Amino acid sequence: MKIKTIAVLLLLILFSKSFAQKLELEKISISELEEKKHPIDTSAVAAILFNKARTFFGYDLKNGFSINTEYIFRIKIYKTEGLKWADYKVPYYVGYENYNDDRVDFSNCVTYNLENGVIVKTKLKSEGDLNKKVNKYWNEASITMPNVKVGSVIEFKYILKSENIVKFPNFDFQYEIPVNHSQYRTEIPLFFIYKAIVTGLFPVKSEAKIVTGSLSYADKYDITRSKSVSFRQINSNYSAENIPALVEEPYVDNIQNYRSTIQHELEKTQFYEEPVKDYSKTWEGVAKTIYEDKSFGKELNERLYIEQDLKTILKNVTSELERIDVIFKFVQNKMNWNNQKGYYTDKGVKKAYLEGIGNTAEINFILISMLNNAGINANPVLLSTIENGIPFYPSRTVFNYVIAAVEVDGKQILLDATNKNTVQNVLPLYALNWAGRLIRPDGSSQEINLVTDLSSNNTINMKVEIGSNGKITGKSRIQRTDYEAFTFRVKNRGINQENYLEKLENDLNEIKISDYTIENAANLSKPIIENFTFISDNECEIIGGKMYINPLLFFTHTKNPFVLGKRQFPIYFGYPKQEKFNLSFQIPEGYAVESIPKSIKIATGENVGVYVFNILAEGNTIQIQVVKNINKAVVSENFYDVLKAFYQQMIDKQNEKIVLKKI
Repeated sequence: MKIKTIAVLLLLILFSKSFAQKLELEKISISELEEKKHPIDTSAVAAILFNKARTFFGYDLKNGFSINTEYIFRIKIYKTEGLKWADYKVPYYVGYENYNDDRVDFSNCVTYNLENGVIVKTKLKSEGDLNKKVNKYWNEASITMPNVKVGSVIEFKYILKSENIVKFPNFDFQYEIPVNHSQYRTEIPLFFIYKAIVTGLFPVKSEAKIVTGSLSYADKYDITRSKSVSFRQINSNYSAENIPALVEEPYVDNIQNYRSTIQHELEKTQFYEEPVKDYSKTWEGVAKTIYEDKSFGKELNERLYIEQDLKTILKNVTSELERIDVIFKFVQNKMNWNNQKGYYTDKGVKKAYLEGIGNTAEINFILISMLNNAGINANPVLLSTIENGIPFYPSRTVFNYVIAAVEVDGKQILLDATNKNTVQNVLPLYALNWAGRLIRPDGSSQEINLVTDLSSNNTINMKVEIGSNGKITGKSRIQRTDYEAFTFRVKNRGINQENYLEKLENDLNEIKISDYTIENAANLSKPIIENFTFISDNECEIIGGKMYINPLLFFTHTKNPFVLGKRQFPIYFGYPKQEKFNLSFQIPEGYAVESIPKSIKIATGENVGVYVFNILAEGNTIQIQVVKNINKAVVSENFYDVLKAFYQQMIDKQNEKIVLKKI
C-alpha cells in the first residue's frame, strides 16, 4: 500500500529506530543436547524448544507499506521419526495483481551436535536453501538442515515480507510436536487497526502497550514550513508455555481448525491528513463486494450462450422439480471439473461451457444461470471447504468454493454440479463445513447450514449356512443410500470389478466372493445395491467339538476408534448414519444351540447414538437384527467419554460368541 505523504515516511523511520526490537538467538546449552526424551511428552519424536516471532511494518517510497514477520525456531530431535523436522517448508503467496510477490529469506541456519562433550556447529550452505513453484498463486521456500541425527538441536531464522497489509500473517503456537515456549510480538502503528483473533483450545497469555511520540516534518504544500504530529503504536505480546502436540484423532473434520493460533483482521486505516478507510465487513458487505466483481456477478448474468440448449432439454418438461432435475443432470454430465476451487471464474462461463471444462465457479454459475433462465429462483452459496478452515468472521478471503441453492416450497435444495456423483442435497464431503453464505443480486445474504441432518443408510441382509466342518457359506445383499451411496461411488469410481472384489475379499477377512452384481451404479437417484455369494473359512472356530461364531461374522468390529483418555476436539461423523444388519443362520445337522449372546439396547442419551442387538434361536435357525444409529453429524468433545463407552459396549457385544454343540 503506497502513501505519498512525507509525514508518513518520516513516521515509519522513527518507528523503526525507536521501537524495533530484534529477536535474539539464545545460546545453546549442553543440557539441551544431552536430553534424551521430552520431559512432559515422552512419546514425542521431536519438540520445539522455542519459537519466537515479531511482526513489524516497513515503508519505502516505491512500494509503500509492507508487513515483515521475523521467525526463530529451535527444535530438538529425540527419535528417528523426528528427523523429518530437519526439512522445513514455508509457503508464500505470489498471486497478487496489485502487489509484488511475498518473499521468504532464511538465515542463521545451524545444526548443533554433542561430540565427546563438545558442542559442534554445522552451518547450512546455500544449496540447502531452496525455492520452488507450487502453483500460480503459491511458492514454497524450504531448507534441509545439515548433519542432523537423533539428539541434534537445529536452529534457524527466516523473515516473511508482504506488501499486502490486508493479509496479516498468522502465528501458530501449536504444532504436531510439543512446544516448550512460544512467543509472538506485534508492533502495529495505530493508523492500522487490526482485530486480533485467537483460535484453538490452548490458553494464550497476552498484553499490550501503547507508545506515544512526536516529530516535525515539512508541509507537503510548502516545504519551507513545518508541522508537528504525534503518533501512537501498539506493541502486543502473546505467549504460551508447554503446549501439547496437535495430535490427529479419528473423526476430526480438519485438525487445523483446532490449532492454537492468532490471526489479525484489518478493520480500518487512518493516515495523517487522509480520510478513514473502513475495511471491516458485515456479511452483507462481503456479499455485495463479491457480487459486484466482474468475475462473479457479470458472469452469472451471462445467458445467451445457454438458451438454445436449455430449450432443447426442457422440451415437454413441465413441473418445477423435474426442471431442476433435468438441468442439474445436464450440467453435471456436460461439464468436467478441472479440480480448481474458488468462487471467481477463471476463463469465463461461455468459454468453459464451449470447452466442457471449468473451475467450481464456472460450472455452478452455468447451473445457476440455466435454473434462473428456466424460471427457478437460484442463487450462489459461498462456502469454505473443510481443508480451508471455518469462516469465523466476515471476510472475502475465508471462502474458497461456491455451490447453487434453489428454493422450492420454502425449502432450500443445495446443488453442486462439479462432482459426477452428487444429487440434490448431497454435496461432496469436503463441502459439509458448518455454514455457507447465500448471496443475492441485491447484496443481501443469508446463512445456510451445511451440517446435514439427512440420515444415510447402510443395510446388510445375509442368509448364512454353517457347515459341519465350520465352513460358512451364504448370500449377501448390501444397500447404501444418500451419502453412503455417494461415498461408495466416489471411492470406487474408475476401479475395475476384479480389483474391487479383491480388495473387498481382503477387507472382509479373506472371504471368497462369487456371483457378484451391482445395481444402480450409474443411476444416482437410487441406492447402490451389491449382491454376492460368499464362502468363509475364518469365521467359525471349532474347539472340543463346539463351534464358536461371531454373530456379525466378517463385519465384526474389534477396535474402538476412541482410545484417548481425553478428547480435545469435537467428534465429526460428517452426516447422520444408520447401519443395519439382518442375518439368518442355518446351523448344521447334528448341532444345537448351546448359548447365544443376550439381546440388548444401548443409548448414549441426547439422541446421539442408539445400538440395538436382537437375537433369537429357534430350532436350527438363528435370527439376528442389529441396528446402529448415529444421529448427529457433529458431537461435542464433552460427550467423548459417553461415546467412547458406547462404542466399547457395541464392540464387546459384537464379539460375544454364538456357541453350537454336538447332539
